[in-house]
Amino acid sequence: MLKSNKFLITNGRIVTWADPNEIIENGGMLVEDGRIAQIGGSAELMAAHPDLEQLDAGNQLVMPGNICAHTHFYGAFARGMAIPGAPPKDFPDILERLWWRLDRALLDLDTEYSALVCLVDAIKHGTTTLVDHHASPSALNNSLDMIADAVERAGVRAALCYEVTDRNGPEEAEAGIGENVRFLHSLKERNSELLAGTFGLHAALSLSDETLANCVAAAADLDTGFHIHVAEHEVDEYDSLFKYGQRVVPRLAEAGILGPKSIVAHAVHVDAVEKNILRETGSWVTHQPRSNMNNAVGAADIEGMLRLGIPVCLGNDGFSNNMWAEWKMAYLMHKQVHRDPRRANGMDIVQMAITNNAALANMFWPGKKIGRLVAGAAADIIFVDYHATTPLSAGNLPWHIIFGFESSLVTSTMVAGKLLMHNRELLTLNEAEITARSRKLAAEVWQRYEKLS
Repeated sequence: MLKSNKFLITNGRIVTWADPNEIIENGGMLVEDGRIAQIGGSAELMAAHPDLEQLDAGNQLVMPGNICAHTHFYGAFARGMAIPGAPPKDFPDILERLWWRLDRALLDLDTEYSALVCLVDAIKHGTTTLVDHHASPSALNNSLDMIADAVERAGVRAALCYEVTDRNGPEEAEAGIGENVRFLHSLKERNSELLAGTFGLHAALSLSDETLANCVAAAADLDTGFHIHVAEHEVDEYDSLFKYGQRVVPRLAEAGILGPKSIVAHAVHVDAVEKNILRETGSWVTHQPRSNMNNAVGAADIEGMLRLGIPVCLGNDGFSNNMWAEWKMAYLMHKQVHRDPRRANGMDIVQMAITNNAALANMFWPGKKIGRLVAGAAADIIFVDYHATTPLSAGNLPWHIIFGFESSLVTSTMVAGKLLMHNRELLTLNEAEITARSRKLAAEVWQRYEKLS
């Protein structure tokens, strides 16, 4: 679509999400080599660069691409799938009867196409950076390469890892460790600005002290943290107390799992002492309200953790990559749970979804200034066809997003200065082919799943 790596974006209402946030009316940007080289008035930039190719935003909002702090591409094939027997009674039942059988039913092509399905969804929803957590025990070796190839084909950014677990025996745990180590080393050879990695772990309840020690030893020279589910349900805490005599977070801290490069997903049932450990170790926490509601696991104390200074981010746990839907659920969920309309203020949602998600992304891609539209930032940009029927300002934008934005408003998506979708037309992925192939593959996955059930 764009013929040069140097061009102008013109006639936009630019939402910078800088500190403080600013909306530049009739704004423009000079993009060069995947970065924003200059930002200002559209007319001034066009006058200064009359010969450059122009991408006309048509008075749409021009915003940084959305960021997802925790997702599972491999869950794409679960949509519409029935769980045999009575409905699961709780989250451990969901794990055993759905996810731990579905992941075993995945083969190589399923891993690739479940990722592609999610990447189509991400581009259409304006989500340009994702942190994925993968599991496919029957197709473990090189599985992260299958996903990485799909990510590069799509053109988005993704940080990948493989879920180490003891639930399928010590040999598979060792293979999971090996897949993380192999992939983290391979990133140097790939030299892709779109890819990053971390070291994946399932959860404390499925990891022995020996396996945790093996993971820490394997990661010692890799300059990485860990990505692990923590206290999503009470069973994680009860299991830890029964087997090890302490709660999950102190156990992980003593094992060397927590730290400023480690991501803790959920943290729904952590107590006050555990929150302080998370703060002291500088660990990241991700909040997934749609998933928590679906699994009926409770609501994390996001406000308390934010007040403590814990960097709480926003993910989707494998739900659609419409991150504005996650904004809405986070805003509403905590009001309902606490029966208090003052809870989960719109600026709390911004702190998670914008400020903290951007900081997490910049940990994986240092120096890119992801999540802001400022000079020097990566040109990860979306056009949003939202024309407010009430006054819109930098101050009230969060409430416009929560009450007015819909995913269908995204018309164009760009990463590192490359258009992935323009005027709602996908440019890097063939949605019809991916949809048709995934439907066939998913049917076969379901058959294998039913045999495992």
